[in-house]
Amino acid sequence: MPGIDECLLEAMRLPGARGAALVDWTSGLALGSVGEFPGGDHEAAAAEAAEVARLTAEQRAFSPDGYGGPFDGLGADGTQPSAPGAGSGAADPPVEDLIISNRDSYHVLRFVPTSFDSSVFLHVWLARPDGNLALARIRLGEMAGRLVLG
Repeated sequence: MPGIDECLLEAMRLPGARGAALVDWTSGLALGSVGEFPGGDHEAAAAEAAEVARLTAEQRAFSPDGYGGPFDGLGADGTQPSAPGAGSGAADPPVEDLIISNRDSYHVLRFVPTSFDSSVFLHVWLARPDGNLALARIRLGEMAGRLVLG
């Protein structure tokens, strides 16, 4: 099971990858980063991406049916949802990923289920001409499932 550095290096092997980071969306801090980032400042990019992630994850409109609320890890009926990590105390984030596109790039934010509060996400910046969103979503989902934090 890969740690943060191995996961970020794997993310950089995605077609069109320009930068990758693991970010805590409650604090806005990058727990690790590699490559380049918009504006040249990975800490500013992490803080800005964290704000978008936090706003999205806290809105019930974007949560699946039966999600009991932020950080509880329980469905509306009070039981653990049947998802990867269920039964191990893992609280799955309410949103799987966010995709933000502009004229020259894509930003993919993939929320990572953890054994604590699931407040981290992988942020990958892809060059639009070379990037493949479908592949990025699949690979980031796999990476998030294997990532070992601790």
